[in-house]
Amino acid sequence: MGTNQRVAILLCSMALASVWLLPCLAQQTQPTPTQTPQQPQQKNLPTSPPAPHSTHYPILILGFGNLPNWSVRIGLKGPERFDRDGYPPIPLEPGDVSQEATPETWTYHAKDSATGAIVAVHVSREACTDATNDTLTTTPPLGGKYSFSVSIDHAQTGSLKGCGRIATELFPKINNRPDQEDDDDAKKKPPVPASSVTKFQSPVAVAYLNATDQLVFKRGSVVRTVPGGSGSHLSPSRDGKKLLFTREAGAIRTINEFDYDSNSVKELLRGEIRDPVWSPDDSRIAYLNHQGGKWQLWTFPSNDPTKAAVLSPEAFENIAGWSDPHTILAVTANQADLVWISEDGKVTQTLPVRDLCGPDFICGPSFTLRLHPSNLDLVLVSAAFAHPPAGAPAVENGQAGALFLYEFHSKRRSPLLIPNLSASDAEWSRDGFQILFTGTDPARHKATYRVFWDGLGLQKYVTGTSLVVGL
Repeated sequence: MGTNQRVAILLCSMALASVWLLPCLAQQTQPTPTQTPQQPQQKNLPTSPPAPHSTHYPILILGFGNLPNWSVRIGLKGPERFDRDGYPPIPLEPGDVSQEATPETWTYHAKDSATGAIVAVHVSREACTDATNDTLTTTPPLGGKYSFSVSIDHAQTGSLKGCGRIATELFPKINNRPDQEDDDDAKKKPPVPASSVTKFQSPVAVAYLNATDQLVFKRGSVVRTVPGGSGSHLSPSRDGKKLLFTREAGAIRTINEFDYDSNSVKELLRGEIRDPVWSPDDSRIAYLNHQGGKWQLWTFPSNDPTKAAVLSPEAFENIAGWSDPHTILAVTANQADLVWISEDGKVTQTLPVRDLCGPDFICGPSFTLRLHPSNLDLVLVSAAFAHPPAGAPAVENGQAGALFLYEFHSKRRSPLLIPNLSASDAEWSRDGFQILFTGTDPARHKATYRVFWDGLGLQKYVTGTSLVVGL
């Protein structure tokens, strides 16, 4: 027998012996019935802290109310946008979220991105009937009850109460697992902000000075050059058929009327006069007449200039427009006050110009303002920056032209930032969603631009300046 065979037999014998011995050893180690096995000692584990309660409702909510209509969008980071009927949307910067007295109540803190005003949105998960509908849907839910009670407190615009609902369809699509290629593209291309304006109407009738300083009146696609040379202080009628303007011949000025249909010019008044402005119903015309060493406010029926008469003998700088057929908005001499003058010549309201412009804007020689076509609480102001932002060209009297919106009631002042342009002579479109203005670039090239009232959608409108809108 070889050595290898003897080793194999020995190993097999040892394996068989171990199989036979294991049961025996197991029997010997089994406790007797009277014996109690020793129990292992259990250690006391430390108590874990209680699970944290969420202070944020992790869904997308639309809060809203009626009379007046308003809404606030609450995204995953907090309040994102505050909308009010008749005003541009207010972008919000989300802050912290605090839990209130009950587990189903939250307060979302935010800041007005334009003015820095403090905003607080209170959300409670409870049935709510404080709003008839969210102004974005045609009918309220069954039973007329919404899932949340929502209120918003804005330090400038005040407090509003309403309801809320889950509204994921109104917020941008969320992709938690983007492809690497999509993620790389997103890093290379900054997101393009979308304007809140989805439906708007381009002006039908406009007047402006073209590149050769000729006076142009355009209606639809037909452009007419006004005979007789240039002009200033343009004011188109609300029906878009006639245009008022001033012409100078030495010390003498004339107020003229251009009729679009007949393509003819008619002189209405002659003297030391300027700033003709149509009333909202085209029945009257207001203008400034230099009498007694000051510019007085005069008016006359649009069909009879011979009946021109003084409305206020006080001194004025310019006419901002009519707030209604019976009230004129004007700026007093030395640009001291903005005043509302009724048809009896009395001042019904006054606002100091320094309060209108505040510390961030200069209301100098190029200062103008235009009331919103449908919201008389909102005004568009053309002024100059007191502290120009980076990239704003200083071209108007060494200053950078600025635009801002002002609310008379809340005193909220929000700048309309136009990149790389000095802005002046701003006008509203008749739908109130668009702003047209003269823009001057760093090379001092001028043109008329259009931008939506939320500051987005900037584009060149026409190669011309001093544009005004009639219809």
